[in-house]
Amino acid sequence: MSLVLGLAVFAAFASAKTLTSCNPLDKTCPPNPALSTNHTFDFTTSIAGSTWNTSTGPITYTDDGAAFTINRDGDAPTITTKFYLFFGQVEVWMQAAPGKGIASSIVLQSDDLDAIGWEIIGGNATHAENNYYGKGNTTGAFERAKWYPMPSPPQNDLHNYTTSWTKDQLNWYLDGNLVRTLRYEDANGGAGYPQTPMQLKLGVCAAGDSANNNNYTVQWADGGVDYSKGPFTMWIKSARVTDFGSGKEYKYKDNTGMWQSIDVVAGNSSAADTLSAGPSQTVRQRWEGLSKEGKIAVGSTVGAVALLGLSLFSFFFFKQRRRGKRERAAAEAAYEKDTTELLQYKAQGGKGWDTI
Repeated sequence: MSLVLGLAVFAAFASAKTLTSCNPLDKTCPPNPALSTNHTFDFTTSIAGSTWNTSTGPITYTDDGAAFTINRDGDAPTITTKFYLFFGQVEVWMQAAPGKGIASSIVLQSDDLDAIGWEIIGGNATHAENNYYGKGNTTGAFERAKWYPMPSPPQNDLHNYTTSWTKDQLNWYLDGNLVRTLRYEDANGGAGYPQTPMQLKLGVCAAGDSANNNNYTVQWADGGVDYSKGPFTMWIKSARVTDFGSGKEYKYKDNTGMWQSIDVVAGNSSAADTLSAGPSQTVRQRWEGLSKEGKIAVGSTVGAVALLGLSLFSFFFFKQRRRGKRERAAAEAAYEKDTTELLQYKAQGGKGWDTI
């Protein structure tokens, strides 16, 4: 069985050849940039850019969250952090996409193919699956996958999917309830335990599309995809991400893939610096961020400025109006004076230009 077929949890992210750009088990690879902090990503505004990469399909941001939509064959909208966690916790509020054969995924994955995942199949309204992999090993993949009952259909409501990961154990939580624990020693004596720096990937894919996937993956996804019944949309409301590591980057010292071989390089995390700076906000976001007292103060100031402007306008308007009346009265008086003088001149027998 090939790697991509065994790693059903990776179905949203492409073939085995593109799962990692450089595998530290095989060669020396660039260090992994660290997050080195915690941050809550609000998906009601765009998070694309300096700390995430977006690929393979449309993602739109609304007041309800980010919509990852499959419209046609080939769509698999996915976002991936540019930073890594070296042990940590990820808490995602997600509403899974509906549709037979559609898979919504929350995955932590390292360069050497350690992985931890949640996946929800669009045609399964009662259960969610979690799984893990060590170094891309597919042996026992079916046995490692566990399915857990949902309190309500995951395609209809937002649910909280949390993964807490340390060097000693993995805990999976569903809506705040612990549903599974994996201890280091229980994963093939530690050899199969995910333990190297990981990126977070959120995405949706047509895992049941038989034109692009093996029968194994199609069956796992509960059958084929009918695109005429789409679009199929997964929603992400927010993601709180905590890196238990520190420093600016994580570097593999050898090719063992063991956590003890990871060197935490001291320094400032560029991702943490970027996130602490914060994005530029719209006028609406700045207004909504004000306290009640702040909004009252702003409203009072705006009202005072408007009143001052109205007062100045009224002053100059009436001043100009009075000036206009005076000027008009003076002009009428001058006209009457000129007319009187002309009539007097004519009465005296004077000749004007009209008699020449």
